Amino acid sequence: MKTLRTSDARFAGLPGYDFKPHYAEVSDDEGGTLRVHYLREGALSAPVVLLMHGEPSWCYLYRKMIPVLTAAGLQIVAPDLVGFGRSDKPTERVDYTFARHVGWMRELLFDRLDLRDVTLVGQDWGGLIGLRLVGEHPDRFARVVAANTFLPTGDSSPGDAFFAWQKFSQEVEVFPAGGIVRGGCAKPLGPGVEVAYDAPFPDETYKAGARQFPMLVPSRPDDPAHDANVAAWVVLEQFDRPFLCAFSDGDPITKGADRNLKERIPGTKGQPHTTIVGGGHFLQEDCGEELGRVVASFVTATS
Repeated sequence: MKTLRTSDARFAGLPGYDFKPHYAEVSDDEGGTLRVHYLREGALSAPVVLLMHGEPSWCYLYRKMIPVLTAAGLQIVAPDLVGFGRSDKPTERVDYTFARHVGWMRELLFDRLDLRDVTLVGQDWGGLIGLRLVGEHPDRFARVVAANTFLPTGDSSPGDAFFAWQKFSQEVEVFPAGGIVRGGCAKPLGPGVEVAYDAPFPDETYKAGARQFPMLVPSRPDDPAHDANVAAWVVLEQFDRPFLCAFSDGDPITKGADRNLKERIPGTKGQPHTTIVGGGHFLQEDCGEELGRVVASFVTATS
């Protein structure tokens, strides 16, 4: 598998981001390996909060939440998905599949890091991949926080807003990662933040994953991920560990998806589900400290 690796120099001096990088090797599914980047902050003996980002962001998205969570006595692990952030980037779009993303994260989190009793925080694709992992390895998870995410099977339409985004992502000549994050926020980005979201992608050759991700969201029953996601839902419909929805009030892509989670997942019953006011799709950017406090309180209350 042919890959690219973003220079470390592009990650130097990013605003609000002063975390030590960690790396692990996972199989590329073709006889080679991929280097995957992750953050690990807080005491190694502390309970683990897994922060999963989505498209086209990277773990930089969680920089506001990390200090809140570690101050609450929690350990955080925040990986960069393959194709994003400081992780290796396969150059061919066909190299990216839903199944491979799940497999790469499974190998990193469970085979390499051996994470257990995990609190998942998943937003956007971080939820799609994270909820698949919960469905396939429920015993690894102590609780879940779903934030602006869902687990589609393709049996129902993801909605007009998603299809508009999908069309844009395929037709725009230069894929503007930082601009996409800016457009998905309800509040202005601070100085240098848009540049930070562009940092992983020096040019278009690095963006195969970012381009392909919108096409991997199941939107038809014959989608390649349909059967595996249906199987995950069978497990999620029996998942009775604490499950919290913390969606924002300003995301047209996932608006209403929390209702499906609350109706189908028994662990949602009786939990203090919350709406993060003033947040767009990237609510970690708009309201990171508040979401961090919500997660910390949830972990404390359900431990």
